[in-house]
Amino acid sequence: MESHDLLHEFPGHREKILALQKGSNRFRKLQEEYNAADSQIHRIETGAEATTDEHLNELRMKRVHLKDSLYHFLI
Repeated sequence: MESHDLLHEFPGHREKILALQKGSNRFRKLQEEYNAADSQIHRIETGAEATTDEHLNELRMKRVHLKDSLYHFLI
């Protein structure tokens, strides 16, 4: 399974991500939610956790929305 952590997803924004992790409570909160959703998706996709296709798709959509929100901090 492919990694979806922010540094992998936005390699050109490494310095900005690291600065925001230190300086923005909102960014950190969104990143924590993103990481939690990504971790749960990874567990489901690797078979460590079972769920319905509907729930997995909801988690994927949540991750996409969080990623979009985080990206707005980077531009």
